[in-house]
Amino acid sequence: MFLEQLTGNLIQGIVLGAVYGMATMGLSLIFGVLKVVNVGHGAFIMVGAFVTLWLFNALGINPILAVPVAFAVGMGLGFIFYYTTMQRLIKAPELATLLATFSIGILLEELVKLTFGSEFRGYNWVVGKIDIGVTVLPMSKLYACIGSVIIALLLYLWFNKTRAGSAVRSVVEDSEGARVCGVNVGGAYALSFALGIGLTVASGVLLTMFIPVGINPYMGGGYTLKAFVIAVLGGLSSPYGAFFGGLAFGLIENGSYTLFALIPGVEPFALTRFLSFVMLLAILLIKPTGLLSTK
Repeated sequence: MFLEQLTGNLIQGIVLGAVYGMATMGLSLIFGVLKVVNVGHGAFIMVGAFVTLWLFNALGINPILAVPVAFAVGMGLGFIFYYTTMQRLIKAPELATLLATFSIGILLEELVKLTFGSEFRGYNWVVGKIDIGVTVLPMSKLYACIGSVIIALLLYLWFNKTRAGSAVRSVVEDSEGARVCGVNVGGAYALSFALGIGLTVASGVLLTMFIPVGINPYMGGGYTLKAFVIAVLGGLSSPYGAFFGGLAFGLIENGSYTLFALIPGVEPFALTRFLSFVMLLAILLIKPTGLLSTK
């Protein structure tokens, strides 16, 4: 019975981990190109959740179709915040960019609170379930997993098959050399920041398929923590490492929850969050560049 439950939870962990990985790709992309740590990451995930909520409840648009809309909203926000704030801080001390992204996150949370209120909200999208023996998977979660994989593949193709992607990769390798070769470094920075925010906002859509009734302006804090653990696990500057780090984190989170549930008198969910902090500290001590990093 225990092994069946553990197997089922691990499968659920892989499905959730794919979305975690996709949600962290934007964070890793921004750090890899701009060397900016976006501590307002969770607030952008929250924006994606509210985009989904509004489109579904007001217009009847299902969450799958909300993904490209959320991505476009995220790209727009990315360009706005880059040109109004981040562009001035590219060469600034790390503390300046940390404070800037933290302030952006607070600004977004308060704007959403003023617009929608602070109470928990949700939507009801019923698309059936699939029974795989050891567990039952809602189709909405399966769609979110498949969507995450597709987005990760599209990002890979964009980086390796387009001129814009090649330009961004050249800036990562050597920004001055890229500038000499005619690459618009400032434009590459702006595009990378906007793309990272776009991916993050789009991930908020997919995450609502796991918590359709847990949407509120301050929901992003827990995802920020998880994103940092996943980013460090996969290699801070590698979007692809972040995706595979998300898969690993999903397995660890769901597997540990099953094990912690066997301990009498403890709260398994609280212990899994504690484990996240322990993992972050351990990885930073053992290999600060990330366990899945190639460098």
